[in-house]
Amino acid sequence: MELELAGKRVLVIGAGISGFAAAKVAKRFGAEVTLSDAKAEADLKYDFTELRELGIECVFGPQQEAMLAGVDMLIVSPAVPVRVPIVKAAYDKGIRVLSEVEMAYELSRSPFASVTGTNGKTTTVTLLGELLSAHFPAGKVGVGGNIGIPLVEEALHIGEGGAIAAEISSYQMEATQDFHPHVAAVLNVTPDHIVRHGSMEVYQAMKERMFAQQTAEDFLVLNYDDEHTRGMKERAKGQVCYFSRREELSEGAYVRQSDSRLVISWDGKSHELCTVEELGIKGGHNVENALAAAASAFFMGATAEEMVPVLKSFKGVEHRIELVREVNGVPYYNDSKATNTDSAIKALETFPGHIILLAGGDDKLTDLTEFMGLVKERCDELILLGAAAERFQTEAIKNGYDEKHIHMVGYDMKAAVAKAHELAKAPQVVLLSPACASFDMYDGFEARGRDFKNLVNSL
Repeated sequence: MELELAGKRVLVIGAGISGFAAAKVAKRFGAEVTLSDAKAEADLKYDFTELRELGIECVFGPQQEAMLAGVDMLIVSPAVPVRVPIVKAAYDKGIRVLSEVEMAYELSRSPFASVTGTNGKTTTVTLLGELLSAHFPAGKVGVGGNIGIPLVEEALHIGEGGAIAAEISSYQMEATQDFHPHVAAVLNVTPDHIVRHGSMEVYQAMKERMFAQQTAEDFLVLNYDDEHTRGMKERAKGQVCYFSRREELSEGAYVRQSDSRLVISWDGKSHELCTVEELGIKGGHNVENALAAAASAFFMGATAEEMVPVLKSFKGVEHRIELVREVNGVPYYNDSKATNTDSAIKALETFPGHIILLAGGDDKLTDLTEFMGLVKERCDELILLGAAAERFQTEAIKNGYDEKHIHMVGYDMKAAVAKAHELAKAPQVVLLSPACASFDMYDGFEARGRDFKNLVNSL
């Protein structure tokens, strides 16, 4: 679908990164643009001077239905649920509502390879971008979306003859109907964002919306080892390629058991990649991420020969099991991106044991039984901070963790790092893997991770 913006009245809801980008691009294409946020301008951490200088009206505070008068199109930022009154009213009036993702797709002149899942998205899409860059001409690969870079800006920057690697969250799919990636990958689905979506079923439906518009010419890459994603094949319209680190598949991307080599088998041919040991990123979850990224790149045209050097050299992303430094022979790892228990479990599984774990934050109220079972098995000490600390303490004790090894530090990352430093002795490792969001103490997991790293580097 061609997105017509010239002469249209466009209302952008949500003054975040995506909202800023959508407003500027709509104005660039000749639209009359208003950007609105329900918060007061003083409560937002952005400077709106540039937008106003471009002729974009900026409106703050309560969003009344009267704002929709004469509006042709509503563009919704991911942080804004579609159930808020102004968005519901737009739907009721027949005004077109779309996400920044959909806007990017309709303006793009290059195909999309998109990645979603509860965990692993950022690592996978970053690696996918590197793999695509080994195949496409220099400067012709864009990486954006939930990773923190607006897709609409990447799509316009890349133009024709390239590719877009897009990290897609369930939030971004709420206001999306026509998004049609040539390649879509779903990594896993575990309980998360239930407060936003209301149920696990709705959360999964948002994930599946990413590939709902695919055709038989497209490809859907699914995790065979995850029961939720494996069953998505029944609803797929594109060609399904499974990936698995546990089973040798007759067709798909998998780890060959005889030599631990990553292999893509497709159309009767086998394409050999590197071994698990040669991968630049470590841990079982990262084998899955590498398989998903390699399969996605393969269907975008990349060859095994182009991909192998990248798979060997790629070292991962910031805030995901990121080695900060060693202090007195003890390595300190920043896994601030572990904002749910499933992600934190994957981090704990990366180490054989003797972990000093820093956990807690803005509580998502998910079940902690499996997480605390692994904490009991692998963690020598448990340092708890933030709003979730008391519930985490209660659940740890309930699951048999020794209360003597639990340390409560309130809302103080400096105290948490100091306690870890006081306790740690080789061969232990110190791991920040909160299993919680960060908004009780920080603007996001990035700010939390940076604070942790600064404190560790000052020891």
